[in-house]
Amino acid sequence: MEPQIQNLLGMPRGDLEAYFSSLGEKPFRARQLMRWMYRRSVLDVDAMTDLSRSLREHLAGHAQFGLPPISRRQQSEDGTVKWLLDVGQGQQVETVFIPEAGRGTLCVSSQVGCAMDCPFCATGRQGFNRNLTAAEIIGQVLLAIRELGGTGEASPVTNVVFMGMGEPLANFREVARACELLMDDLGFGLSRRRVTVSTSGLVPQIRRLAKVTNVALAISLHAADDRLRDELVPINRRHPIAELLDACWEYAAETNSKQITFEYIMLEGVNDQQSHALELAALLAGHPAKVNLIPFNPIPGVAYGRTPAEIVDAFRKVLMDRGIITITRRPRGEDIAAACGQLAGNFENRVRIPLAQKKMHAVNRI
Repeated sequence: MEPQIQNLLGMPRGDLEAYFSSLGEKPFRARQLMRWMYRRSVLDVDAMTDLSRSLREHLAGHAQFGLPPISRRQQSEDGTVKWLLDVGQGQQVETVFIPEAGRGTLCVSSQVGCAMDCPFCATGRQGFNRNLTAAEIIGQVLLAIRELGGTGEASPVTNVVFMGMGEPLANFREVARACELLMDDLGFGLSRRRVTVSTSGLVPQIRRLAKVTNVALAISLHAADDRLRDELVPINRRHPIAELLDACWEYAAETNSKQITFEYIMLEGVNDQQSHALELAALLAGHPAKVNLIPFNPIPGVAYGRTPAEIVDAFRKVLMDRGIITITRRPRGEDIAAACGQLAGNFENRVRIPLAQKKMHAVNRI
């Protein structure tokens, strides 16, 4: 009988301590292993010299620490790097690194595809295949650090955002486990403000998230009235704006968050008029909110257009004049389809799920 192989990558500290206890080892072995994996970026058991020889031999035969193979690596003229990663059975996801002055942001995927079906997003147009495991999510982070020539202790990755393929809160358990490792001092040691989970608006999961972590929260809003948001973000038909915002303000209060970020893709002639800006300002005024205005990035087969820069600027001025902190995101990696909304990966057996069935199929229950 073949020995059972346990994937130790992506396992939070408590689970890893329990694993070693099951082997008759002391819990401190978990801390030793975490330092090797996450602080030193070492995945070769033979190199983990402070582990006993007998333990290393056992791990070599019963554990794995594998990173997803790279199918393709692309680098943009602006320095953005995108990896297409093989997650098995013909399924591939994308991970993007965005270098900036004083920071390096890694955009990770949480699902193979997405069931949210937002019409301006390349991932959503392809359907949903499966959730990624915490090992596959953390594997993206480790792979990027190693590929960029760093280690956990000297990492080019200063921020991690769950804004790649998939709806993170529809894969709640595995995303929460990954967030725990990202912020663990023996993991990647990132502060809560440097880990951002973005959601299209799964209200029950937002409330659950506040119970297990205090990461930064971002909302893909894109409209300030339910009629338009029903069209742009179909999950709004289940959790309308008022319900979503209540959950956001509760999250901010429970986690002592300075602000919630609201992402707003500017679609020419759709949601970019002065009237839309006034509605958005009225919606967020007096609350801990920041708005990111995002230029629409072209996607084959999608008829939406990009709002001209002068209209974006005028929209931003309306918000700023009314006390809403607002920034305009500069598109990065457009030439390699790595910008916001462009990630599509490559996956077979795509499943397009009717909206009424999405909750059953897409949400990872504990």
